[in-house]
Amino acid sequence: MATEGKKLQPIIIKRIKKGGHAVHGGAWKIAYADFVTAMMAFFLLMWLLGSTAQGDLKGLSDYFNSPLKVALSGGSGAGNSTSMMPGGGTDLSRSAGQGKPSGSAPAPTKKQVAEAAKAEVAKQDSKRLSALQAKIEQLIADTPKLNEYRSQIRMEVTPDGLLIQIVDDQNRPMFASGSASVKSYMRDILREIGAALNGVENRVSLAGHTDATPYSGGNGGYSNWELSADRANATRRELVAAGMPDDKLARVAGLAATSLLDENDPKSPANRRISITIMTREAEERLLSSKPVAMPDAPEPATVAPPGAH
Repeated sequence: MATEGKKLQPIIIKRIKKGGHAVHGGAWKIAYADFVTAMMAFFLLMWLLGSTAQGDLKGLSDYFNSPLKVALSGGSGAGNSTSMMPGGGTDLSRSAGQGKPSGSAPAPTKKQVAEAAKAEVAKQDSKRLSALQAKIEQLIADTPKLNEYRSQIRMEVTPDGLLIQIVDDQNRPMFASGSASVKSYMRDILREIGAALNGVENRVSLAGHTDATPYSGGNGGYSNWELSADRANATRRELVAAGMPDDKLARVAGLAATSLLDENDPKSPANRRISITIMTREAEERLLSSKPVAMPDAPEPATVAPPGAH
């Protein structure tokens, strides 16, 4: 046959085995790790912004805008005292209770805070009492009845408060001789002052004074002590009748001749006077802490006095 002389070519059959997809490698893991890291950084940033004070945020903003300027000038929010970097705000890595650097200002003590509050109260008291003094002075100038006796009304701001003294005069006594019976002009003065004290927040202290002339011939040991106390109580009644609240009174006292206005002349009519003190808060606290004994409201003594009584 013709085909016997030809060499037969081998037939090759390729069989392809079906299997899974080839492995793509670990690149996706790196991308996922980068994403998770970015998310952690984002949430950490949100937490830091939420837990940082406004002044520190301002310091951070100023620092990154112009770090050199903030570092040199400092100021609120610059954070130079407790900062990881100058001008960069508060060091958030600092542990609770960790001491402040030596350059930072110490926090005020309780004593310093109390003294500052006390000084502020004293300042407000001084302003209020000065305004009250001006108000009463204007009232005296505008009221003919009071202006007539202006020389007998003395006012001054003292460490204890606004002191108003109504002083006796040889020709114009405030009370009937040797008694607590109020003269008509004295009643006018007290009524006007009482009305002016109606809206005052401060407490009031009253004191009656006599001169050094002994109260002679009194019954049952009645003396200048009782007389000065009775006159102080008579003054209290007039002030309350004019509208001053009774609970504003912190003390009503009779001091006889123990606190003379004219020490050179113990028997001078100027020593017979009524003192009305609108107290500062400090004086009020000092007085109330001493817990004085309350004085009873004694009845008005007789208007007829023995010789020598004032």
